[in-house]
Amino acid sequence: MFDVFLLMKTPPFLLFAALLFWGWQSHWLVVGALAGAVLEASRQVKSRWDLEDVDFNRIWSLCFLVTAALVGYYITTSDQGGGIGRFIHRAPARNGSDTTPLTAFRWLPLTCFPFIAAQVYNLRPSVPLTAVSLVLRLRRRRGEASLAGHYLDISYGYFIICVFAAGIHQNNATHSYLWGQALLILWALWKLRTRRFGTFYWAAAMVTVMALGLLGEAGIGQVERIVQNFDARMLARFFRPNLDPTQSITAMGQIGELKLSSRIVVWLQPEQAGFAPNYLREASYATYQHQTWKGAIQFYPVPVDPTDGTSWIFLTNKPGTATINITCYLNGRSKEGDPEGVLPLPSGTCRLLNLPALLASTAIGIQTNRLGAVLANGAGLMVFDARYGPGATFDSGPDSETTNRFDLGVPTNEIPAIQQAIDEINFANATNDALKRLAVAQYFATKFTYSMWQGPPPRNDTNTPLARFLLETRSGHCEYFATATVLLLRRLGVPARYAIGYAVHETSGSGYLVRERDAHAWCLTWDNDRKQWVDFDTTPASWVAVEDHNTWLEDSLSYLRAWLVLQFEKLRWRQAHLREYILWTLAPVMAVLVYFIIFQRRTKARTAKKSAVAEAPAIWPGHDSAFYRLEKALTEDLPREPDESLSGWLERALAAPALAEFRVPLRELLRLHYRYRFDPDGLTAAEKQTLVEQVQTVLGRLKEMAR
Repeated sequence: MFDVFLLMKTPPFLLFAALLFWGWQSHWLVVGALAGAVLEASRQVKSRWDLEDVDFNRIWSLCFLVTAALVGYYITTSDQGGGIGRFIHRAPARNGSDTTPLTAFRWLPLTCFPFIAAQVYNLRPSVPLTAVSLVLRLRRRRGEASLAGHYLDISYGYFIICVFAAGIHQNNATHSYLWGQALLILWALWKLRTRRFGTFYWAAAMVTVMALGLLGEAGIGQVERIVQNFDARMLARFFRPNLDPTQSITAMGQIGELKLSSRIVVWLQPEQAGFAPNYLREASYATYQHQTWKGAIQFYPVPVDPTDGTSWIFLTNKPGTATINITCYLNGRSKEGDPEGVLPLPSGTCRLLNLPALLASTAIGIQTNRLGAVLANGAGLMVFDARYGPGATFDSGPDSETTNRFDLGVPTNEIPAIQQAIDEINFANATNDALKRLAVAQYFATKFTYSMWQGPPPRNDTNTPLARFLLETRSGHCEYFATATVLLLRRLGVPARYAIGYAVHETSGSGYLVRERDAHAWCLTWDNDRKQWVDFDTTPASWVAVEDHNTWLEDSLSYLRAWLVLQFEKLRWRQAHLREYILWTLAPVMAVLVYFIIFQRRTKARTAKKSAVAEAPAIWPGHDSAFYRLEKALTEDLPREPDESLSGWLERALAAPALAEFRVPLRELLRLHYRYRFDPDGLTAAEKQTLVEQVQTVLGRLKEMAR
């Protein structure tokens, strides 16, 4: 005996129409029509499979694996990548491609087709409840007998899948999907409508729902645009700060402790082990005012080598002496919504290598300004090689002495404190720029300390944060040291700029990694003898130890999390080499499942089992009811439909004029049969005898009429 839950079959041709609609919306009309025809043919074809529960479990596992493989494949080959909004919406893609991770779910009607086909062509037109629930399957394996014999009809569930999958397509600003979906749902609900209310009220409710759906569709686009604009800001806020190459607002003047996380933001792999740059510069700035440094606004495109399409040339006459592989994230968004950010590069970078101008069907753009900031856009994860070395940089040189208002400029409100510091430093023997830099370095090394803490200023103190640092506290973080150094050198006539980026010091295997707490600021000073900008850092070396306040366990957990995120981002942005192995990895598992489903039938055991079942009496109540003989005799001329109940079939048979005289006795026999089958008390011996005798009488009368 078994119980069937959710025994609701879809009306005839509803699944065919749903698959036809899916095929139309997905541009696979023929495929949808063929799949629908196969399912509808089950109403006419009498041949049936005899599948066991374990067969349904395997078919479901096969369908799940195929769907998972498609999802993994589309994630790793997505042309759009990046962004929450782009994951949930199939917007028109560039370069003619429109694949997104959600595209995999467009194929659900086909990936789930073997499961629904197994149901409609099975002797028992339902599937075991344990097949569609891994939890219930595990409970069943633990021996919970209460789950045995529980089945359900999945035809309505498959109908919902078809309608859902039909909606996964490029939005062409038409309402064809909305109206098609509405008609199919009305068709499906018509059979299930309640008889408590009239048809008019039911139709009015459906029209109201359709109108609300039409209004909702109009609002989805606006909500999606809000999500797309918000997700970049949200991710930038909660994961990585966005750097502006045109200005840098310092934390000078802020009260309290400045804390940075141990999150890994850059991965480095030098070509020569143990050889890495000291700094990765992101941007430099020339103008300082009110605790804010400002840079160049205008950006210029960097040419890509036309011979290979993967090399970006900053300096044509500089070959470079070292190469390092850099993996970093672009943490901002352009006006068009594409990932955008500043690249952290070694000083003296002359070109970028192995960075395709067209990556994952996404156009990569590289730009730079006159102060050496490199702005990239197009992909959320950038993996490339940087070629660098000592010598010239692609930063513009300092302005001439007559027009230089940037690289020698000092704000008027900072001049008193700067001049007072200069008076304290002994420059008597500093006859050239090199000696001036040495004197400034000694000044900060001997009279200042590094600190992430800044207390409140004294009451009625009118000094600027920089003046307070130079004249009073003489303690601060790298932004204080870098800003003070730049302005001191400028006051001494040495061109200087303010640079920000990361310090490289933490090893990881044969490479290096850079954490958010390694963010650093330093000075770029002009070497007039070599005619180039050089790094000049006056921040005490103790700053690295001060920043590194996390335990080994905290840094290890941070590393593990960052590594997992990196692997996912590589798959997401097609920077990994794993996507081609996804289907191959699942192929053996699928092959084993197909083997067990089709070939591993254990013919001898099944034959023996069937023989035993044929010899043994049925175990359900009423299995020996005499009414079955009567049913067999009547179905020869009037067969029962696959989804027709016994009472419904009998009433249809009694509608024939030839059986008019049997209407009363047959209805009474059916009542006795139902009592015999389902009444816990069953029939008495006398009632059983009456059932047998009356069935024999009716059968005899039918034989006489047949003559």
